[in-house]
Amino acid sequence: MSELRWHPLLEQWVVVTAHRQGRPQMPGDWCPFCALPEKYDVYLYPNDFPAFEGGCDVVLYSPEHTKLPSELPVSQWEKVIDLWARRTAELQADPGVKHVAIFENAGAAVGVTMPHPHGQIYAFPFMPPRIEKELASVGKSDECLYCLIRSKEVENDVRMILKSAYFDAFVPYFARFPYESCIYSRRHAKGLNDLTSEEKADFAGVLSQMRKKYDALFGFPMPLMMILHQNVHFYVEFLPLQRSKTKLKYLAAVESAMGTFLEDVIPEDAAAQLRAV
Repeated sequence: MSELRWHPLLEQWVVVTAHRQGRPQMPGDWCPFCALPEKYDVYLYPNDFPAFEGGCDVVLYSPEHTKLPSELPVSQWEKVIDLWARRTAELQADPGVKHVAIFENAGAAVGVTMPHPHGQIYAFPFMPPRIEKELASVGKSDECLYCLIRSKEVENDVRMILKSAYFDAFVPYFARFPYESCIYSRRHAKGLNDLTSEEKADFAGVLSQMRKKYDALFGFPMPLMMILHQNVHFYVEFLPLQRSKTKLKYLAAVESAMGTFLEDVIPEDAAAQLRAV
């Protein structure tokens, strides 16, 4: 159903997904995730409008339609994480899958079409260009670049948001989005399936705290993108689109056409505000 077209100037794939034009757009009187024939706690649901054949899943965080991710208990996040880990292992065992992307789009400003709390998993048949570029940078470093980034943030401390037994959350020095932040594993672990049970439980707690902080920042659910990275050193990115209580961040010509981000919020100020809520 989808078609890959090569962009010769940028040397990257464009995915034509015209069939996705028909997907529901925030229906007000029904929810397909609430109408599933079986009861569930967390649920892996094949996307009805997949971007790639055979590798696009919806992860339902909760059967409760109005429950925000920030309202999920830590025990529920632990179940979501277990599902993420299990599906990651299944997809990575497929030689046709080149990259497993676990992510969540939250909020209408990001383009969410269904309000029920959920995330997604895409099994890419090619390596996304962002990941290719990142791994190329990592390959130029004698030490783990992620470990260096985390250690410098911990040492500097000014952009730290919170610390746990096994994870550090901070606004990176090089943040591109307003109130952007990361959760880095303290230990050099590649992905979810390399974490111990204690680390997974700790991660669930940190993830819960960060989602609560974002929704408390302006007093309403923060429109954001959450992405899990499991390539070399496990970390999570939060990319919000709210630059103030009344203003959104739009990726306009400089960002979209030139590939250069204009950061509206000083990272040190963003970290201080996130620490305070």
